[in-house]
Formats: sequence, C-alpha cells, structure tokens
Amino acid sequence: MIKGTFARNQAGQINEFTLTGHAEAGPYGSDIVCSAVSALAISTVNSLDALAGVIPTVETNDREGGYLHVTLNLDDSMTQEQMNISQILLEHLLLGLQSIETEYLDYIMIQTESKS
Repeated sequence: MIKGTFARNQAGQINEFTLTGHAEAGPYGSDIVCSAVSALAISTVNSLDALAGVIPTVETNDREGGYLHVTLNLDDSMTQEQMNISQILLEHLLLGLQSIETEYLDYIMIQTESKS
C-alpha cells in the first residue's frame, strides 16, 4: 500500500509531504495506481522548480524505490508569488492523490497533519 502524509504549518500551508510503499495493484510496469501516484508526485516536484522557481529538498530511495520525501522551505526568501504557486501545486497534488484514494482504497492511504 502507498501511504502519503502531507504536513501543514500553523498558517495551513503544505510544507512537506512523504510517499512510501508500493501499491501492488498490478504487475510491475502495469500498476496504474503506482503510475498515477508517481506521475503526480514527480510532475509536482518538477513544477515547483519550473513554475514557482522553488527548489525543494527531495529525498528518495533509488535502490528500492517506494520512498519520496519533499520539504519546502517556506521562509522570507520566497516571494508571495512563489508561495502562491507552490501552494497551488501542492494542493493540486493532494487533491489528485485523494481522488486516487477514493477509487483505490485498498492500495493508497492519504492523510494530512498539522505541524508547528
């Protein structure tokens, strides 16, 4: 099962997310849940850089796969426009993953938590 956790700061902004595990909804290369989650997550990370001009901290497990941790440094060096674009992209990712969760409950679980 893929488990996703999104953390929000005190202002309600998403400042990090983690995706772990494998969906195992089909054979390797044909797992549509894994493919959808991967496409959404990778495009979000790439879009943070390309569209918002923000380079997040990204941790992966390249050997075994099944692990992605992304942290966004929401500090004073980020412009309001960068902040807005970043939040739209991260909220879009969260909504997309929640939609997948609705259809494939046995393979993916998404949660959000508040952090100070």
